[in-house]
Amino acid sequence: MSAYVSATAATVIGLIGSAIFLFAFAYANAAAKMDPLLFNALNLIGAICLLISLSVHFNLAAFVLEACWALIAIWGLVRALRRRHTGTTTP
Repeated sequence: MSAYVSATAATVIGLIGSAIFLFAFAYANAAAKMDPLLFNALNLIGAICLLISLSVHFNLAAFVLEACWALIAIWGLVRALRRRHTGTTTP
């Protein structure tokens, strides 16, 4: 991926991903009723942004963290979509 993304672009994309994570965290703590679909979508987008950044500025520990974060977000999205489809609201 680093052949397609400059170091500056990777840094900007990583900062955007970090901002998305922070927004999702603040949303989860401030919302009276959190929307799990929105929360997990934001976390997945943030993780993808940081994985793109890590493709240029590689760090194994951060890569493992972000890959796991993305997988958990996908799992959460699937659960939220299934619940929305069946009308279930319990965790």
